[in-house]
Amino acid sequence: MSWQECLSVEKKPEIQSGEYVFRGTRVPVRALFQNLEDGASVEEFLQWFPGVTRSQAEEVLKFAEHSLLAA
Repeated sequence: MSWQECLSVEKKPEIQSGEYVFRGTRVPVRALFQNLEDGASVEEFLQWFPGVTRSQAEEVLKFAEHSLLAA
């Protein structure tokens, strides 16, 4: 599985040095995982990064889960 298959993210060289970000934002996908790892809830993440939608965050989490199961 490749993150290119996840419709909620995009990767462009001119945005965040080509890191995967939530589509239509400059918010790196890794920010979601870092915040969750640090104890934040998805709700808190969405409040802190209002450009990211709940459906985007949920799709990224589901995609990550499926990529682990496929490994």
